[in-house]
Amino acid sequence: MSTAAKRARLLRTAGATGEAPHDHSLRATVESCLERYFADLDGHAPGQVFEMVMNEVEPAMLRTVLRHTGGNQSRAADILGINRSTLRKKIRHYGIEIS
Repeated sequence: MSTAAKRARLLRTAGATGEAPHDHSLRATVESCLERYFADLDGHAPGQVFEMVMNEVEPAMLRTVLRHTGGNQSRAADILGINRSTLRKKIRHYGIEIS
């Protein structure tokens, strides 16, 4: 399995390991996923972990907040703690569709 495929599997299977984690916080979930990622590398060197995580987590966060606000970018930016132009830039960057 390629490293990219392992990365995708890691991020898709967060929390789907059959284990009963005691801490369901976002932090614990990310740590668990990263531990699994490193374990699944099978001797391959990790690379660009920050970019990999941000490219998976940030668009999911943006889509979720935008859904929560009914697509209202001003409210979403306020919830995220960023300005609206930064939010629009990120929406374009990730190709997020606003409904």
